[in-house]
Amino acid sequence: MELRAELLKSIWYAFTSLDVEKSGKVSKSQLKVLSHNLYTALNIPHDPVALEDHFRDDDDGPVSNQGYMPYLNKFILDKVVEGTFVKENVDEFCWTLCAKKNYRPKNGVGVLPDKDAFHLWCLFNFLSEDNYPLVLVPEEVEYLLKKICLAMSVELSCVDMEDFISQEAVRQSGITVWVFLDFVNTGRLTRGMEKDSVTMAIDEVYQEIAGNIIKQGYLWKKGHLRRNWNERWFSLQPSTLHYYVSEDRKECKGCIELGHNCCVEVLPEKEGKRCMFCVKTLTKTYEMSAPDTKQRQEWTTAIQTAIRLCVEGKKSLHKDLKLRRREQREERERKHTAKEEELQSLRLLQGERESKLAELELLQ
Repeated sequence: MELRAELLKSIWYAFTSLDVEKSGKVSKSQLKVLSHNLYTALNIPHDPVALEDHFRDDDDGPVSNQGYMPYLNKFILDKVVEGTFVKENVDEFCWTLCAKKNYRPKNGVGVLPDKDAFHLWCLFNFLSEDNYPLVLVPEEVEYLLKKICLAMSVELSCVDMEDFISQEAVRQSGITVWVFLDFVNTGRLTRGMEKDSVTMAIDEVYQEIAGNIIKQGYLWKKGHLRRNWNERWFSLQPSTLHYYVSEDRKECKGCIELGHNCCVEVLPEKEGKRCMFCVKTLTKTYEMSAPDTKQRQEWTTAIQTAIRLCVEGKKSLHKDLKLRRREQREERERKHTAKEEELQSLRLLQGERESKLAELELLQ
């Protein structure tokens, strides 16, 4: 269900981008093309008979979102098999469709290259509420911008942030992705930064949140056969720790499966290697060396987090964190509402008391 909800967000943008007249409906010919491309991107066998039958020409007029949903659910989303397609390809197809109609940097020039804008669009969708039209609440906007600034090693300007989220429309109903991209394209967030640095920061946050990577970086790893040490690029996800020849991740040298039978331990210095630790599974012990004690602490904590998520049956750290933030917001909102109701009751009591006092004064 989680994957379906994620796919629906991207497909919603694609559908609405085809609704040129903003009527809530799209022509059948366009929906046929959209469906055909979704079959391809999701690696589902094409079913032209069902497609033609569902959108046969004797139906009346264009199709609404509600009218397309039964077909989308039955013939496309019900057939999706996780792991048989690249979700980024689906996102990229939907982004290409909707960006043509909606993404227009002022004066035709934006700070963001198209790839960066695409990555921000994906991050926005990940963090957005599950209601349509999709919006990001102010707290999540601030969270995302802070993550990007942290990756650039700069502080988010409180003034710029306050100016942006204090706008009435943002406070009342949240922010749309196009308003969000317009803000980033003003350059207020990235002033003084090289474009390459901005791209690297956005990519880092994209890999972490949308790519579900808890931590990645270079570590020294001890071999099991030759017992020699090699520097490898490690990529940690909730159930796996992959290691590659380099950070381009083209050549994977192995994968450590994480689970309830795994643990991570700090090791003493040996064989000229410092800041050592190991990951123990039922069958093997993997010894590693970090660049410094800070990195070792970060890695051991991250691996413990990955093992915890795996044991709890959770597939994503950031989905878990997003849910916690939402629960905290809802709790704050409940407390705020309760306080307002209490104050209202006190005002009513005060009013009644003043009214009775006034009546007594009149009687005297």
